[in-house]
Amino acid sequence: MTLDSRIPGGPIAEKWDRRKFENKLVNPANRRKYDIIVVGTGLAGASAAASLGELGYQVKLFGIHDSPRRAHSIAAQGGINAAKNYRNDGDSIYRLFYDTIKGGDYRAREANVYRLAQVSVDIIDQCVAQGVPFAREYGGLLDNRSFGGAQVSRTFYARGQTGQQLLLGAYQSLMRQVDAGTVDMYPRREMLDLVVVNGQARGIVCRNLVTGELESHAGHAVLLCSGGYGTVFYLSTNAVNSNVTAAWRAHKRGAFFANPCFTQIHPTCIPVSGDHQSKLTLMSESLRNDGRVWVPKNPGDKRPPAQIPDADRDYYLERRYPSFGNLVPRDVASRAAKAVCDEGRGVGETGLSVYLDFADAIRRLGVETIRARYGNLFDMYKRITDEDPYQVPMRIYPAVHYAMGGLWVDYNLMSTIPGLFVLGEANFSDHGANRLGASALMQGLADGYFVAPYTVANYLGGTPTPAVSTDHDAFKEARAASQGRIDQVLAVKGSRTIRQFHRAIGAICWDYVGMARNEEGLQKAITEIRRLRDEFWQDVSVPGDKNNLNPSLDYAGRVADYMEFAELLALDALERRESCGGHFREEFQTPDGEALRKDDQFSYVAAWEFQGVGTRPALHKEPLVFEEVHPSQRSYK
Repeated sequence: MTLDSRIPGGPIAEKWDRRKFENKLVNPANRRKYDIIVVGTGLAGASAAASLGELGYQVKLFGIHDSPRRAHSIAAQGGINAAKNYRNDGDSIYRLFYDTIKGGDYRAREANVYRLAQVSVDIIDQCVAQGVPFAREYGGLLDNRSFGGAQVSRTFYARGQTGQQLLLGAYQSLMRQVDAGTVDMYPRREMLDLVVVNGQARGIVCRNLVTGELESHAGHAVLLCSGGYGTVFYLSTNAVNSNVTAAWRAHKRGAFFANPCFTQIHPTCIPVSGDHQSKLTLMSESLRNDGRVWVPKNPGDKRPPAQIPDADRDYYLERRYPSFGNLVPRDVASRAAKAVCDEGRGVGETGLSVYLDFADAIRRLGVETIRARYGNLFDMYKRITDEDPYQVPMRIYPAVHYAMGGLWVDYNLMSTIPGLFVLGEANFSDHGANRLGASALMQGLADGYFVAPYTVANYLGGTPTPAVSTDHDAFKEARAASQGRIDQVLAVKGSRTIRQFHRAIGAICWDYVGMARNEEGLQKAITEIRRLRDEFWQDVSVPGDKNNLNPSLDYAGRVADYMEFAELLALDALERRESCGGHFREEFQTPDGEALRKDDQFSYVAAWEFQGVGTRPALHKEPLVFEEVHPSQRSYK
C-alpha cells in the first residue's frame, strides 16, 4: 500500500487555505442527516464535538469518565503555544513552525506543522472568547512565558492549571451543543472495537462501564480522540485510566500505527519514591523559566543543598547549552539529567534526581512574584514530598509523559481506514520525534476546533456513505469479537493480579525501551514481552463478572492490549537504527553525547500494518520531504 499524505500543492503558507477552498462542503440543511461518532472527551474530542455540533451535524460523544471534565487534558499545567508575538521579541508563525520542526528532530511532516502554527493564533482568540482566564500583565494584556526549545515567549498560561481552564472552555461549548440537541453524551463507555463496513469506518462497539452491557453505535464517520499510550510504561505522568485500547483496536482493524517508538520523557517530574506508586506527578516545564537545574560537581556529595556553595555546583544545562540554558527541549534535558545521575552525581536517597532551585529567582523577583506564577505547583510539590520549594530546591527526574507516535493520518487527519479520523495525541502527525512543551494543548484544540470541521465535511461531501444499521453483519462480528475477548480474560482464573502484570510490562518497557535503547536490550525486550504475554493469558486473575460494574475487567482489557502493543513499541525502536529526539539509541550518538540522526536512511514515517498477534507487522514508509527547513545537526548551544 502506498501512503498518500494528501498534502496540497503550492507554497507552504498557502497550503491550508488552498485545501479549505478545494474541500467539498455539506450544506447546512444536509448536515443534520449525518451522524458522527467522537471517541474521547479531552481537548481534541470535546472541541471537535462542540464544533461539529455547532455546524449542525448529529454527534455522539463517548468517554470513559462520568464527565468530560475528568479527561486527562485537565492535568496539563504550563501553557499553550501561539505565534501571537505579543512580546515583540521576534516570534512569528514561521518561527513557531521552525522551532517545532527542529524540536522534533526533523521527523515531522512540514505541511502539518505549518498549519498547526497558522491556526495557533486563532486558538487563543477562541479560548479568550470562551472566558478562559489566561494570565495577564499589569496593563491587562495577555501574558506570555518561555518554554523549552524556543528563544521567544509564546506560551499563554493560567498559572499551572492551563489544561484545566482550556478543558472547561471546551466543556462549556460542548454542553451548549448538548443542550441544543446536536450532541448526545455517552459517559462511562469504553470503545472496544471499530466497525468497518465496505472498507469504511461506520461505527463502534463499546462497553457500558456501569452495567457491563455491550453497545453498538453506527455513524457516517468516526473521530478517535482517545489520547496517548504512555501508561504502557506503568509509571508515567499520565492518568492511570489513560490507555491504548481504542487506538489499538482500530489498528487491528486496519489503521496503520506510526512511529510508536517516539515516546517523550519529561525532565521535570517528582522522582519515584517506592513500589506503592501507580503514577508519577509532573512538575510543569514552565518552572525551568525561573528554576535553575544543578547537581553537585563531585560524585557522592551528600551535603544538604544549602551547604553546597556555587563553586561546588554544576549548573550542567547552563554549562552545556549556553544559548538555551535551562530551556533546552525535553529530550535534551532528560538525557542530560540521566547522564549526571549515571556519573554518581544525582541527589536524594536514590541518587536518581537533580535539583531545580528557585533561590536565585526568589532573591531577584521576590517570593510573591514566584508565588503568583507557580504557587499551585509549589503547593502540589509540598503536599507530595513534604518539602517546601520556597525553602529548599525541588528534586526532579525524567519520566514518561507523552506519545508522539500514534495512528497514521494524512493531511486531512484521516487514517488508512476511510472515515476514521484521528485527532490530538492519538495521531502521530505534528511533533516528530520530540514534542516541544506547550504544544500538546495547541495540537488538540487545533485539530478539534479548526481542522476536523473542514476535513470531515470534505469526506462526507465527497464520499458515498450508504445507510448502515447496527444489525449489519459487521456490527454483529465486532460485537462477538469484543464479547469473546471479555470471556477469554475472565476464564483464565489465574493467581497473579492485573496490576502485577501491568507493573511487569512497564518495567520491561522502561528498562529496555525507555530513555536509552540499544540493539541487545530491544531484542531482549521483545523476547520478554512475548513471554509475559503468554503468562498473562495463563495466569491473570480477573475477579467479578461481565454483566456488572467491574473496573478490574476494564483494566484487564487495557493491560491485555498493552501486552500486544509493547511488542510493536520495541520493534519500531529496534528497526530505527538512529537516534532522534526522544528515541535515543546508544549506538548512535555524537562524541559529546547528542542524538545522531541518519537522514539518508531514516527520514521517513514508519507506519506499521497489523498482521496478527505475534506476527511481524508490515512496515510502510512515508518519505519526509523538507523544502522549508533543511535538516541539520540540532544544536542548542
